[in-house]
Amino acid sequence: MLYPIKFKPRIKERIWGGQAILKKKGSAASRLAKDKLYGESWDLSSVKGDVSVVANGMLKGNNLNEIIEVYMGELVGEENFERYGLEFPLLVKYLDCNDKLSVQVHPDDALAEERHNSYGKTEAWYVVDCKPGAAIYLGFKDLNITREEYIAAVSESRLEPLLNKVEVHPGDVFFIPAGTVHALGAGIEVVEVQQTSDVTYRIYDWDRVDASGKGRELHTALAVDAIDFEADAELLHRKYDLQKGGEAKVIESPYFTMVMHDVADGKELNRSMLDSFIIYIAIKGSMELVADGVKESFAEGEVVLVPAEMNEVHIEGAGTVMEVYINR
Repeated sequence: MLYPIKFKPRIKERIWGGQAILKKKGSAASRLAKDKLYGESWDLSSVKGDVSVVANGMLKGNNLNEIIEVYMGELVGEENFERYGLEFPLLVKYLDCNDKLSVQVHPDDALAEERHNSYGKTEAWYVVDCKPGAAIYLGFKDLNITREEYIAAVSESRLEPLLNKVEVHPGDVFFIPAGTVHALGAGIEVVEVQQTSDVTYRIYDWDRVDASGKGRELHTALAVDAIDFEADAELLHRKYDLQKGGEAKVIESPYFTMVMHDVADGKELNRSMLDSFIIYIAIKGSMELVADGVKESFAEGEVVLVPAEMNEVHIEGAGTVMEVYINR
């Protein structure tokens, strides 16, 4: 019988990372060196080489692709299994941005398939925490910028002044369709939900170099054809009103739906109309998630996958929860 499934985080060093993940991921990070920088925790992944491994229950030790192969539509939903097969369609990460990330863009499905035999990468950021004045870069200041103006700016090392800078606050959500030029700034912790893809075109890396004086590879030529020069940051900042005990649908797209929940004193959710898995992410608080009578602890920073066949979900306790699923 299926049950709410938890996975072992895959924690990665990054030059722009910090120490927050060591605290957020608890025992999963206990063996990591304390003097290194950790930027990403891949909490639910089907990316080749980084497939998540089950951490609880009778499936413990099996990886995500293996359990999809056994349970198919019962786990992910019939339509999702028909479309994606053994590949789980979403990737969930926790990012600690102690320094600015590179400016990058991701191809859409058509371009990614043509070039990389991959899906594109549409994603979303939920700002868990940030320092005062922290900001992201999203699109261009001038929505009328041309391809030629962009190429000239890159070649003349003056891209930064063209980027649209947006100050962020805890609880902010940004939807970032493939093709949108973007970068996370310093002093920000985010939950990132994205299509299962690791195709990234790095445009600019703030002139950083490693210990040997070398900069990271840039993908200038590849990026040009992927960029949506008219991406409007005002539309991508998804503002919502989450009342005590309430819920707010923040993103609804072909790639995923995101709903934020305030759990004041327990919450009942009926998802019988969905043909999809559901991902629950604890943003704040310590709770218990009960699906079809099966209970699993659920604390800040943890991710739980509820199989598609489980229709009744009850969250006990109090906190803030992100819910993600695919609803076509």
